[in-house]
Amino acid sequence: MHRHGYKGRKFGRERDQRSALIKSLAESLVKYESIETTLPKAKEVVPYVEKLITKAKKGDLHNRRMVISDLQTIATAHKLVDVIAPKLGGRVSGHLRIERTTLRRGDNAQLARISFVDDLKAAPVAKKAVPVEKPKTVVVKKSATKPAAKRTLAKKKVA
Repeated sequence: MHRHGYKGRKFGRERDQRSALIKSLAESLVKYESIETTLPKAKEVVPYVEKLITKAKKGDLHNRRMVISDLQTIATAHKLVDVIAPKLGGRVSGHLRIERTTLRRGDNAQLARISFVDDLKAAPVAKKAVPVEKPKTVVVKKSATKPAAKRTLAKKKVA
């Protein structure tokens, strides 16, 4: 049998089991911010989570509901939208990295660690505070006999 046109990995599972596996791995990645799994599973879950992050960065109600439907619990979906996505604002794509770790002892499978590229522990950079300008004082001369009076250009409050 030829391999033309067959997209994605099967993992020896049926479709609903495969989608539950990917959803569970994505849930764990958002919850713990770094997971270790086999290399083929890691390569399969990264595009899934990248799409979720793109939706979470938009942050409107529709995209929040889409993220909730693609993860298992509402709490992790809210964590992705409210906590993780704002910290990933400076990056358009490529939010996750895959690092090969060791070979598993039982079946010699290649293991890999999936983690976020940016440091999520650091707080997002706050905007610079704009300094408040003091009202300017203007010296107005009315006549030669009276001393000069100082007036402010600030708006006077009407009582």
